[in-house]
Amino acid sequence: MQLDIPDGDFAGYIFDLDGTLVHTMPLHYLAWDAAMRHHGLAEALNEDLFYSLGGVPTVRVAELLGEHYGLTLNPAEVEVTKEKLFLEKLEAVEHIAPVVEFARKVAATHPIAIATGGMPEVAEAALRAAGLGELFKIVVTPRDVAPGRGKPAPDMFLLAAEKMGVPPEKCLVFEDAEPGVRAALAAGMQVVRVPSRR
Repeated sequence: MQLDIPDGDFAGYIFDLDGTLVHTMPLHYLAWDAAMRHHGLAEALNEDLFYSLGGVPTVRVAELLGEHYGLTLNPAEVEVTKEKLFLEKLEAVEHIAPVVEFARKVAATHPIAIATGGMPEVAEAALRAAGLGELFKIVVTPRDVAPGRGKPAPDMFLLAAEKMGVPPEKCLVFEDAEPGVRAALAAGMQVVRVPSRR
């Protein structure tokens, strides 16, 4: 994988987690598929639909999937089921090596942060499993912003920039999914797109 790093005098770097730093998207898909079947889905979860929602907060994904499939469900209950299934599958996680290597390199001289659509307990577990817990001191999740203001809204990226003490226009974002790319661009940041489907 070749990362296309733009020229620029960047003062801080923000990374999505799933599909950008760690290869967890297939695990998330399996957990979503099982959770949705548990809550009434009578067919396999469409994988393209799942990937199109990358980075969107878990409860909102449950709402969107329910709407798409015409299911009446409790999004908060689906979230609990899905996250439990994901954590059961999470043992050792493979790094997306070029992104992790870049993060380690810039962390020596610049502030870095994570902005993830996952809940804090899930993000922390994934970082621990990947051995990245010590690298990232700033982790922003949907719980840190107003309800409904996760990706594709810019709020999480703007908060990450604030926590790093870096102006948004001086941040470079690494993202694998379209909602996250839109959020970063809306925050006035440049983006490196990371292909998450392998």
